[in-house]
Amino acid sequence: MATILIAALSPVGHIAPLLAVAADLVRRGDEVTVMTGPAHVAAIVAVGARPHPLPPQADFDERPFDSAQRAAASGVSGMSEAITRLFLWPMPHQAAEIDAALAATRYDAIIADHGFFGVLALLLGSRRDAPPVLFYTPTPPTLSSRDIAPIGLGLPPGHSAMRRMYYRGLTVASQKILLRGAQRAANRFLAELGARPLPVPLLDCGILADRLIVPTVPEFEYPRTDLPDNVRFVGVVRPHPPHRFAAPRWWSKLDTGRPVVHVTQGTVDNKDLSRLIEPAITALADADVTVVVSTGGRAVTDVAVPIPANTFVAEYIPHDRLLPKVDVLITNGGYGAVQQALATGVPVIVAGSTEDKPEVAARVAWSGAGINLKTGTPNPDQVRAAVTRIRTDGRYLTHARRLEVAFARRDGIAEIAALVDEVIDEHHAATR
Repeated sequence: MATILIAALSPVGHIAPLLAVAADLVRRGDEVTVMTGPAHVAAIVAVGARPHPLPPQADFDERPFDSAQRAAASGVSGMSEAITRLFLWPMPHQAAEIDAALAATRYDAIIADHGFFGVLALLLGSRRDAPPVLFYTPTPPTLSSRDIAPIGLGLPPGHSAMRRMYYRGLTVASQKILLRGAQRAANRFLAELGARPLPVPLLDCGILADRLIVPTVPEFEYPRTDLPDNVRFVGVVRPHPPHRFAAPRWWSKLDTGRPVVHVTQGTVDNKDLSRLIEPAITALADADVTVVVSTGGRAVTDVAVPIPANTFVAEYIPHDRLLPKVDVLITNGGYGAVQQALATGVPVIVAGSTEDKPEVAARVAWSGAGINLKTGTPNPDQVRAAVTRIRTDGRYLTHARRLEVAFARRDGIAEIAALVDEVIDEHHAATR
């Protein structure tokens, strides 16, 4: 039996897969503490883990940097501002919570959401009894590489020496200029916490952990000749399914043989439904498809366009129940939702322009399993044309099914448990 601390930010895309990991570790007999926002206390208790609620200042807080601001900022520079305001500002408070947890309990390992930067103070501090750390990334890997463009630009991998040289120049520019502010902020916080400065660019901090867990398959990630040794692809990590699912009255309409299109803006960047949900509803109003819209927790009445007869709207529908009935997913590019869709063999249309969304969209297009609309605010004509292409060109479904087979070979949650055992054994061997 091991004692495990899981530390994650509270947005669903960050905490939901790690709650599933917590449930699995508890089932096998481990003692698990989950450090995240207080809104998830009931869910943590339900899976048999112990909650460690974060104070507000240590958690993800998008209020000072709302959806409109994130949409206005694009590329690497926009991502730098988002990293600083959304992820670095909580860092000192997260480090304090980790210190308090370690003072109260001897943990054998820590699994940290890659956006939980407070753990960097532990990795770069002088604490000799620090347990091994596994980073879990809820986004495409941010690691720099000589083979690909810097994260944030949404560019496909380079296939020529000239293109790779160009990408290396972009990487240097992004690290030395565009991300300089975020790097300095991180080092300032680390100094205040008594830790060493980052020995690598901030977005390469995953290599500092004992393992960097990537919840996808290699077939969906760009090939790299310089992938760090600590990176492990584990396949999809599905969120813990709800104990009860009350199917809506229209649920049987999804089994009539008519193609089903699912539309979602995720659970974070969904304050402005006119960015994707409303154009998609308008685009498909007269199409011979059934449209299922999830508002990601927003009230159904917040949808400001007429709801046509072929469209059903709900605040939330668990993907493990819905995706097996879906033929096309239209999304703003949440990494977890895209992985779940492809693991079910569902082609994807991505309209995303904030944070990691352009990178997810670019990988969807590169894999052949979907379409990158290259905008976060498509018009109805763009959405309608993309759905028509997906439905009439069988290559998208073929590539989605190819990825489904690759995902079927992996058990993400079981592989994470094995990695936990692996780093604990290595740590014990090194400290004997």
